[in-house]
Amino acid sequence: MLSIAELTGKAATHVVNDPITRATVKLQPEVFAAYRAMHAAATEAGLALDIASGFRDFERQRSIWNRKFNGAAPLYSITGEALDAARLSIGERIEAMMTWSAVPGTSRHHWGTDLDVFDPRPFADGKRQLELVPAEYERGGPCHELALWLYHHAEDFGFFFPYRQYRGGVAAEPWHLSYRASAEQAHQQLSEEVLRQVLSDDSIAGHDYLLARVSELKERFIDTLCAPLYGDDSDGGSNPWLFG
Repeated sequence: MLSIAELTGKAATHVVNDPITRATVKLQPEVFAAYRAMHAAATEAGLALDIASGFRDFERQRSIWNRKFNGAAPLYSITGEALDAARLSIGERIEAMMTWSAVPGTSRHHWGTDLDVFDPRPFADGKRQLELVPAEYERGGPCHELALWLYHHAEDFGFFFPYRQYRGGVAAEPWHLSYRASAEQAHQQLSEEVLRQVLSDDSIAGHDYLLARVSELKERFIDTLCAPLYGDDSDGGSNPWLFG
């Protein structure tokens, strides 16, 4: 079980580095163990697999969040259209932000259980930059072959896609894998009481709006997930970012 500081990204005592990827990438030890097994299987299948992002701390998440809120970073609709933050109400702005970015203290990346993955080969020469957008994982995209393999095999190693499809909360993220056993425990720990403690931090832009709507926003953006594909609670195999 994580401490509250670990759960909300304010401590990194639960995560480690591993030589299988860059030193800046950190995950829980058991997550790296599962990733190493998955990496070996992908390599044997003739694929390349790497981690773009693992653990992300509270300060980093707050920087991303506040920059978007203040209009210093791009803000997009669910269909990918650029939005002008200054023309939106606080509520409209925050809900657009939560479609693509977690509120500081609530990100699954704080837990050391979730990772963004990609095929490094198309980006090795530096001519193309990884953007982590769905088009990179769709048919014809540079990460499509890897995405298709992960769709069928990630669960063999304990991972699932929490944002495989858009379900009214977080946008589809075909690059985002979660180590189910550890992530489910952390998710259960992230109660409304913990959220209220986190959101009382006035350094989080829009914290008054967030505090006033904790239950609603938790249900929509934190608790609304895609079930594992092949488990007893599977929600089906339809996957437009792979087959569309």
